[in-house]
Amino acid sequence: MRLMIDWKNEAKKYEKDYLADLKDLVAIDSSRDIEHSTDDFPLGPGPAKALEKFLAIAKRDGFVTKNIDNIVGYIEFGTGDKYFAMLGHADTVPAGKGWDTNPFQMTIEDGNVVGRGTSDDKGPALAAYYGLKMLKDNNIVPNLKIRLIIGTDEETNWTGMKRYFEVEPAPELGFSPDAEFPLINGEKGNVTFETEFKGQELPGKNTLISFNSGIKENMVPRDAEAIIDTKNGKQIASDFEKFLLSVPVTGTYEINGQQLKLEMVGKAAHGMEPKNGINAGTYLASFLHQYELDESGENFIGFIADKLQDDSRANKLGLKYTDDIMGDLTMNVGIMRYDVQDGGMVNTNFRYPKGVTVEKIQQQLQDNTAYYGGRVELIDDMVPNFVSPTDPLVTTLMNIYKSQTDQQAAEPEVVGGGTYARMMKHGVAFGALFPGAEDTMHQANEFQSINDLLLAMSIYGQSIFELTK
Repeated sequence: MRLMIDWKNEAKKYEKDYLADLKDLVAIDSSRDIEHSTDDFPLGPGPAKALEKFLAIAKRDGFVTKNIDNIVGYIEFGTGDKYFAMLGHADTVPAGKGWDTNPFQMTIEDGNVVGRGTSDDKGPALAAYYGLKMLKDNNIVPNLKIRLIIGTDEETNWTGMKRYFEVEPAPELGFSPDAEFPLINGEKGNVTFETEFKGQELPGKNTLISFNSGIKENMVPRDAEAIIDTKNGKQIASDFEKFLLSVPVTGTYEINGQQLKLEMVGKAAHGMEPKNGINAGTYLASFLHQYELDESGENFIGFIADKLQDDSRANKLGLKYTDDIMGDLTMNVGIMRYDVQDGGMVNTNFRYPKGVTVEKIQQQLQDNTAYYGGRVELIDDMVPNFVSPTDPLVTTLMNIYKSQTDQQAAEPEVVGGGTYARMMKHGVAFGALFPGAEDTMHQANEFQSINDLLLAMSIYGQSIFELTK
């Protein structure tokens, strides 16, 4: 006899409890905080506290849990040697500027939950948890052990999840609720480089004292600030005002003696598609490039303005490439730092399809940097991931999505974003952002629709049931 459950109705029953738990999770600033790391909190106290909160919710509801080194943990249901996994994360990118509300005090506006992590990934991961809870509360015994694995460093270098796969057996199959619907069966490679530049103490005609923009490699920088030592502050400020009239950014300036401070505001966005944002740092560099700067400052600014500004497909670096299935190679200029004495650093993050190698990207970047005296260092790399659209995992999840949304024409997709799905030999990314919904991941005023999160919960509940029965 086939078990019949009204998954949408079941999800609706959990709305009040779900929102209360999500509010508690959002209240924790769980961005990576190495400055305050300790032996007990290797990634800082925030990520560990968010992980522990996830596990405490599960303990409250009677699940088996395990915390591994305060950097990753899991919630377990069922028994057996083999298991099905869902991989989410409790960490977030830093809040950044531009919020209309407290990013760590979840609010409800027009049917949306607003706060850092509501969309990436506390809201979706918690929806997956409640999908699992549906099975337990309905006394459904799976034929495959199930684990919801919660990482705490997804937004940087995946320290926790990498540790998990070192000390625990790998799952047979699974999905990551950390992307978008209908389903992501392919993810581009993800590689990050840092290009370093020397500084100098000797002043020039216009000396770049400092330059700061960006907070994470996978975020388009919203804000940028530069300080220049110059005798031409009034003229440069006047030019700056005119420049702002012709570009999609805003800005302010301040003159204090011979020091001119310029500030610029663009639009933050997820680094997987830089076209969705406006990079304040590269725009500010393009403005400064017209002036005669000191040699070190000119090298730093020149590289950004000449080779990186307004070029998300890396054409100027000679890296333009498109794969028929996985799409374009993309580049995000995530962090730009400079100090007149210590020098500078530019962080570039590339999402690359199959057909491109990390060695090719690094060589082109180094060749283009040489003129400016830069030195390129590889920071981290994750290779592309692809699961056939005819694979039973994909077809099962797609059928569930279609049945619950009535979107019969939906097809799996390939994206530039990187999720934990690529860590599984047999894994995909599955929700929770629906087609047509505004993507506010990594942006100020991050939000997600409550109804969408409840629908995701319903889809996850049925998916866990179908894949483990």
